[in-house]
Amino acid sequence: MNRRKFITQTGLVSGALLTVPVLTKAMGTGNKFVSMRPPLAKRKFISKAIEEVIIKTKEQIKDPELAWLFENCFPNTLDTTVEFQMLDGQPDTFVITGDIHAMWLRDSTAQVWPYLPYINDDPALYKLILGVINRQAKCIAIDPYANAFNKEATGSEWDTDYTDMKPELHERKWEIDSLCYPVRLVYHFWKRTGDTSFFTGQWENSMRLVLATFKEQQRKNGKGPYHFTRTTDKATDTLPGKGYGYPVKPVGLICSAFRPSDDATMFSFLIPSNYFAVATVRQLAEMFSKIKNDQSFAGDCENLAVEIEKALKEYALVNHLIYGQILPFEVDGFGNRLFMDDANVPSLLSLPYLGCMEVSNAIYQNTRQFALSHDNPWYFKGTAGAGIGGPHVGEEMIWPLSIIMQAMTSTSEDEIRLCLQTLKNTHAGTGFMHETFHKDNPANYTRSWFAWANTLFGELVLKVEREYPEVLGER
Repeated sequence: MNRRKFITQTGLVSGALLTVPVLTKAMGTGNKFVSMRPPLAKRKFISKAIEEVIIKTKEQIKDPELAWLFENCFPNTLDTTVEFQMLDGQPDTFVITGDIHAMWLRDSTAQVWPYLPYINDDPALYKLILGVINRQAKCIAIDPYANAFNKEATGSEWDTDYTDMKPELHERKWEIDSLCYPVRLVYHFWKRTGDTSFFTGQWENSMRLVLATFKEQQRKNGKGPYHFTRTTDKATDTLPGKGYGYPVKPVGLICSAFRPSDDATMFSFLIPSNYFAVATVRQLAEMFSKIKNDQSFAGDCENLAVEIEKALKEYALVNHLIYGQILPFEVDGFGNRLFMDDANVPSLLSLPYLGCMEVSNAIYQNTRQFALSHDNPWYFKGTAGAGIGGPHVGEEMIWPLSIIMQAMTSTSEDEIRLCLQTLKNTHAGTGFMHETFHKDNPANYTRSWFAWANTLFGELVLKVEREYPEVLGER
């Protein structure tokens, strides 16, 4: 039986020395699961609270490989992707995605999201996430239509895109969820802490831009200012219609030029993202009402939420030939619908995870059944596993994000157990999640350093520990 012992090491965090417990395995045991984390001195950020969570959680996981994966993946965002500083007396945190040195509004939120439950126990982690909130507000102020930003005004490889590029932007693909995720982060930060220090003039102005951009992209008064084309041989990397996408009928839904995969939409009314937008503007309404007592802006937010909800009921509930009433992935307001789901979040599968719909909702359950079937053209099943992919990488490539999300939205122990087993069997010996893996060959994968998938896997394990501990108690 392997013996474990605890030692302490000293690391530097935000200019202060921090002593943290570090779990090590006794030498000479033959245990092959050696930690894949960077050496302590090379970690970008150390949180005492997160280190304690890792230790306590690993003790509950009886499968040594699954425990090893959790230890590697859960802290990966902190270990490798965060760049924290105090700027003009305020926390500022730049978060890269992993192997791409740029900050996506979506990814940066998703990467730090699983750490929110622990911020009241760790002042350094608290500041780190407040720094993400501050940085995101600055990014939105620069351009609410951009999806990804540079740390400084350095330009990027996409400077030649035919759109209103700026040197601060890494990429300028308009995606509804890019503005939803920062609101989700700050709203739940506020709910957990009661701290309203984020509510600065800059943050307020950025949030007003969020609402203005959503309303602008309802396209009631023309196509709006955003357009995008790229010189490329990849159709999903550019927009038709002189950069505005295919025509839509203004029905109250919001246009999204691109999906959370960064692929172009076919029909611009992207349904999962419109559901996400409803939750977002309601969170904005609550914050502006309760923190600033700005009932006028809160009312504008609520009115938009009601309008989008009404349009979703009219245009995004469809009777499928096999599954009954389900949600399509995209519509155009003219009656055209696209039936598919993509692995990236927001997806149809992920709606309960994002707080947009109850798992028990009959329409969601019908939609979920469709998304996890071969009637979804981007669902693949092979000898290595089964899950949803998407056009971004292509056919036969499954995204671990989708398997994680399947487990996160499941109420079946057997289904959760199968998802964990698949994730454990498809990391190709690396100890980390990947962007995609081939359905028949996990060694054929994309992106060895993809922090969103890593941290989300950690969040899944913690959820299973809370709700289905007996699953982690099995070998």
